[in-house]
Amino acid sequence: MEQQCNNPSSSSCKVDRKTTEKNRRNQMKDLYLKLNSLVPHHQYSKVVLSLPDQLEEAADYIKKLQINLERTRQRKESLTAGVNASSRSRTERLPLPHIEIQSVDSTLKVALITNLDNQLMFNDIIRMLHEEGVQVINASYYKSSNDTVFHSIHSKMQGECTPEYGAARISERLKKFVGGASSLASNC
Repeated sequence: MEQQCNNPSSSSCKVDRKTTEKNRRNQMKDLYLKLNSLVPHHQYSKVVLSLPDQLEEAADYIKKLQINLERTRQRKESLTAGVNASSRSRTERLPLPHIEIQSVDSTLKVALITNLDNQLMFNDIIRMLHEEGVQVINASYYKSSNDTVFHSIHSKMQGECTPEYGAARISERLKKFVGGASSLASNC
């Protein structure tokens, strides 16, 4: 049962307020730590940012993610429109499998479009990412009505190499793998 403070100078009221404030500060600290753990930090930066600067960095990162999400959504819509249009006219069809790779800081996003015959390629790409030391954060797929499968992989690069070099190497390896598979499919 909660005690009401009729006399603000009462010692039990002061203790209750102190406890409440301490709990609020602890909760804010926990929430801040959760937010801070989600923001990628520059590995080589030795500068310790103040709390307001770290919160601003988190807000900037969220804005960047929103912009990238919108670009990805628009790209998906254009690819979907291209695939839907190609199902009407086989001459305009995208060569499948098709891969697009986007790198932002240490984040690597892979969009793979296959048909049902090549959908196991998705597993091979995830395996290759693991071999490169990339942590897969989210992987999903969508099968359209014309048996085209859209795969999406969101991952984070780890390790000692710089994100630019690592992303370029991984991108080249994945494109070579998908390109080899598409040339084999066209020979069949």
